[in-house]
Amino acid sequence: MRASALSASAPRGDAPTLLFLDVDGTLLPFGASHPYPVHASGFAPPALDAPPLLTRIDPSLGPRLLALGCELVWATTWMDDANVCVAPWLGLPQLPLVDWPDPAEESDGGGAGGSGGRQLHWKTRPLVTWAAGRSFVWVDDEIGDTDRDWVSAHHPGPALLQRVDHRYGITDADLSVMEAWLAADR
Repeated sequence: MRASALSASAPRGDAPTLLFLDVDGTLLPFGASHPYPVHASGFAPPALDAPPLLTRIDPSLGPRLLALGCELVWATTWMDDANVCVAPWLGLPQLPLVDWPDPAEESDGGGAGGSGGRQLHWKTRPLVTWAAGRSFVWVDDEIGDTDRDWVSAHHPGPALLQRVDHRYGITDADLSVMEAWLAADR
């Protein structure tokens, strides 16, 4: 399985590479048969109904993501909750959010997909639109080869689609792949 979709004829410009960041399965692991470590952060969620699994997110990921030198963008269905709960937990600033289209507006091939399936993931087209030709990394637990192929065919800039294992979330190995790709892209 290819780790990235990459086009060599990319407009790089001076804009930093975008890093589209999912939460569930990417920062917040789930579905493993072993107990998850409980992490502590200097942040206490402001709401009584804060996500109970927030302590599964390793707060040390925040500085490591910032160190990549990318423009971080939430690409998650958490929407504003990502900035209210997850960003402070990780020590990140408020990040822009991808505004997802209404599923009823998705007409051709935007099915549930992902997870290595044959359908195009519903996030793929909106992320390519958001990137507008800029170099990007998309880290998610539901990326498949169909998404990589579609990005290769429809995005003029370099793109790394890094699929993570939902049971572990982003690992040192995932970060190493992103660091190496970013170093080669610059």
